[in-house]
Amino acid sequence: MNPMPETPDSWNLPFVERLYADFVRDPSSVATDWRRYFEQIRNGERAEAPRLAPVFQDGDQSTAADLKGSLQYRVNQLVRNYRVRGHNLAAVDPLGRPRPIPPELEIGFYGFSELDMERIVDCELFPPNCPRTVAEIIQQLQDTYCRSIGVQYMHIDNSAIRRWLEERMEVSRNRVELTREEQVRIFTRLTDAVAFEEFIRKKFVGAKSFSLEGCESLIPLLDLAIEKAAEQGIKEIVLGMAHRGRLNVLANILGKSPRQIFREFADDPKIFRGHGDVKYHLGYSNDWTSAKGQRLHLSLCFNPSHLEFVNPVALGRVRAKQDRFKATKGAGATADSMADSGPCMGLLIHGDASFAGQGVTQETLNLSQLAGYSVGGTVHVIVNNQIGFTTSPAEGRSSTYATDVARMLQVPVFHVNGEDPEAVAQVVRLAMDFRHHFHRDVFIDMFGYRRLGHNEGDEPSFTQPVLYKAINRRKPVREGYLDHLLSLGELTREEADGIARARYEALERELSQAQNEAFAPPAEKVQGIWSRGQYIGGPEKQAGDIATGVNQKKLEELLLRQTELPENFHPHPKIKKFLENRRRMASGAEPLDWSAGEALALATLSTEGFRVRLSGQDSGRGTFSQRHAILYDYENGEPRIPLQNLGEKQAPVDIINSPLSETGVLGFDYGYSLDCPDGLICWEAQFGDFVNAAQVIIDQFIASAEDKWNRLSGIVLLLPHGFEGQGPEHSSARLERFLNLGALDNIQVVYPTTPAQYFHCLRRQVLRPWRKPLVVMTPKSLLREERAVSTLQECAEGKFSKIIGDTFVEPGATRRVLMCSGKIYYDLAQQRETLQRRDVAILRLEQLYPLDDILLQAVLAPYGEKTPVWWVQEEPENMGAWRFLRAHFGESLFGRNPFGGIRRPPSPSPATGSSRIHKRDQKYLIAQAFADV
Repeated sequence: MNPMPETPDSWNLPFVERLYADFVRDPSSVATDWRRYFEQIRNGERAEAPRLAPVFQDGDQSTAADLKGSLQYRVNQLVRNYRVRGHNLAAVDPLGRPRPIPPELEIGFYGFSELDMERIVDCELFPPNCPRTVAEIIQQLQDTYCRSIGVQYMHIDNSAIRRWLEERMEVSRNRVELTREEQVRIFTRLTDAVAFEEFIRKKFVGAKSFSLEGCESLIPLLDLAIEKAAEQGIKEIVLGMAHRGRLNVLANILGKSPRQIFREFADDPKIFRGHGDVKYHLGYSNDWTSAKGQRLHLSLCFNPSHLEFVNPVALGRVRAKQDRFKATKGAGATADSMADSGPCMGLLIHGDASFAGQGVTQETLNLSQLAGYSVGGTVHVIVNNQIGFTTSPAEGRSSTYATDVARMLQVPVFHVNGEDPEAVAQVVRLAMDFRHHFHRDVFIDMFGYRRLGHNEGDEPSFTQPVLYKAINRRKPVREGYLDHLLSLGELTREEADGIARARYEALERELSQAQNEAFAPPAEKVQGIWSRGQYIGGPEKQAGDIATGVNQKKLEELLLRQTELPENFHPHPKIKKFLENRRRMASGAEPLDWSAGEALALATLSTEGFRVRLSGQDSGRGTFSQRHAILYDYENGEPRIPLQNLGEKQAPVDIINSPLSETGVLGFDYGYSLDCPDGLICWEAQFGDFVNAAQVIIDQFIASAEDKWNRLSGIVLLLPHGFEGQGPEHSSARLERFLNLGALDNIQVVYPTTPAQYFHCLRRQVLRPWRKPLVVMTPKSLLREERAVSTLQECAEGKFSKIIGDTFVEPGATRRVLMCSGKIYYDLAQQRETLQRRDVAILRLEQLYPLDDILLQAVLAPYGEKTPVWWVQEEPENMGAWRFLRAHFGESLFGRNPFGGIRRPPSPSPATGSSRIHKRDQKYLIAQAFADV
């Protein structure tokens, strides 16, 4: 073959560019000829490019014009195609079911002759000056990409990441050399997993445990990942997973006492707190000591059967821990080179069917590189059962792999055969190193199978007879790995039997102690940040009362400080007026509007040392252009958050515009609140109606976590609510749903009517020790309602009022009492003024749940015993608070005041889409409130 021409043509430019990049990074890494060539070019000299392939002995005289048919070109294409599609040939399925072979992975596709196979060519698979035969190159490609590991990474646009992966996979042929000690450890962890499952199945016949059998390699996988994390400086790992294999993970990874798990199988009422939850939903925390003596803390999140919905919750917890670490160590602090995330990591364990099938997966992945939600990379492990309940992959997804949605993140996906524990070990090392190096998510798709049915009482062969015939022929992975170790001489049968015997004997002892009547479950201790404060749950009466006012001079100063901008900052012309209005409010020349009251609540909390986090769709500006917590330079677009510039000693304030996601973001912020009880953590819906897209997070976590898991949270939900003719999807935050969820003082539901009330409510949420989720029906039109204002003095004095009485009329002259919440109060007050009705009192229920009966009774006491009380609401009869109140009180309030309701007729839809119809109905509704009946 003739030497290459002086200027390489377009087909080989990528190869040359890659060589040049290597040369720039390290000149000694490229061959001598190429190094000389690049040095001459750099010096401006005319240089002759080295040939890309050696001269062969057969006299072939190819020219640049026909290089595309050359042997070198075909080898280059072969290498690329193995990197792109080699995973299709990988033996990742332990059941060995055949898969179609892409034509470009068949050797005949490239027209190689027998002579070609023995020819020596250059290949970037190897170090410089180490040419190999075509046959050797093919063998290395197959070893790297087509054994027990299949890798998808060529979708990654960043060439540096691709090279990083190739260097670590191709040189080692994607195999790890394990010491005997490491092999025995893996075998022991497999034995732990198998013994636990077999013991449970034999001792608790028919009981649901959602067995890990068929995917037992998860236990050594987690063991290896945690050990690697400890080496990398990780001090804490938050795990999230579904129920399959959970008991095994609790016992063999988290270190939960098997006797406690066995006692839970006995359904002992003594172990339940509140109403409790089933054993395979429970979480646990414990410390781990690595083989090298490093300590780290493990936390497995509690979760419901809604599978993937724990993912954003777990990552929210990780972010809270990382933010606390950064606040403690300073913004520039690093932990073992992990500057982006600190010494805490998320590890999420998924099922294949749920990972592919549930939208919260995509919502969570989308958060991974967003500044307000990133956690420095999460390790994802898919326990691939290759079936979902009774549904096969062909029925459950449209993609080739369960993990295909993960490719949106430009990160590698490692598919690995769970029956090859040493391949699992290689993948764990690669994944952990990738996450540590690039601070990005990484995915391990561990293929196995589900030996039993969906649960232990299920018969899987009803729907999957062929699959389960194949499964029944498989011996446990432990036995297969034992055969491998025996063949290598790394373990004897006697040693293996001794390991198994020790495990079974330990489980027998644990069962014996669990069955002892004297057994008492260990008391659950408050740990971590929750142990630093006197945080409590339970009924609201335990919360006590607390003053939430702030010195008026301090309020004036903080409001004024939020209007101060650097000289080189250019606000939008309309923002100048907004800031001027704020200055007038600070001076007392104008009353506080809603956004000013909120800004003061956030500012005062921050300067008192409480972290503030507000996230939601368009929350920086505010859906209704009311907040303007983030200002943008009108000339260069640079953002500035005045709330972050209140003083050197203030706590962090994060104002975050979230993606268009409710489930993922609310789940994340709820998780954040679980590890930040000493802060104000708010999630805001763009419109309150959109909260229904996060109903699983509300039902399964926010409303029930204290009862099920004894877990407290102070998360705040800000939900714009009000009927203003904007249609069915822009009116209702579904107040009735939250009231329906209210029981045992589990949540707080408020509908404040003034900025001062909102100010005191937000401060109360943090200042009192009672930690309960707070749901706030926030305003829309009231944001600019001239009557919905407050004074600085009202914020400086007092506290949040659960009920606001009427000072306009004399109780003795009152003929009827109207009771309401929120925006409709101003319509009623306006109508009363118009009609000059001084015989109608209007009471405001600012806190609807927990409802303070004693306070309400006291507020009603001055009115006559037979004075009728009418509840007035904008919502239809089957929505809002009416049915909740009617069920609570019946037809009379405390046996002395007749009780009725004024509301729109029942409706399947919250509101009309016609503004004219809305106004007509609203006018009639208000008229009915004052009609004499």
